Amino acid sequence: MTTPTTGRLRIVVAKPGLDGHDRGAKVVARALRDAGMEVIYTGLHQTPEQIVDTTIQEDADCVGLSILSGAHMTLLPRVVQLLKERGADDVVVFGGGIIPEDDIPQLEAAGVAKVFTPGATTMDIVAWVNEHVGQTAGA
Repeated sequence: MTTPTTGRLRIVVAKPGLDGHDRGAKVVARALRDAGMEVIYTGLHQTPEQIVDTTIQEDADCVGLSILSGAHMTLLPRVVQLLKERGADDVVVFGGGIIPEDDIPQLEAAGVAKVFTPGATTMDIVAWVNEHVGQTAGA
């Protein structure tokens, strides 16, 4: 799904749910942009439906979800499910934020490709996106 004119990865960065803290999402969005990716930041308080609509409209390769509210077990799998329902199951979904280690296997089983917990660096995130999304984009 890389854009034909630029060949750059297109990444949607979103804040699902009622969480009002977006500093981390903005830092990640900036790091991805600085690494040469095209980033679409959706802003605060997005529903899974809004996130999926944006992802499809923007023809994104990947969605990065930042969540601190504790609703990760509902919101992240819902985004994956809606992407599948809309025929966009080739879009890679990753998440980050305050997510307990014990919940990560369930999120991965639900289709979330990677979960970054506190302490992950922007370099770690950029490298992962380049390695895992870059391989599947345009395939």
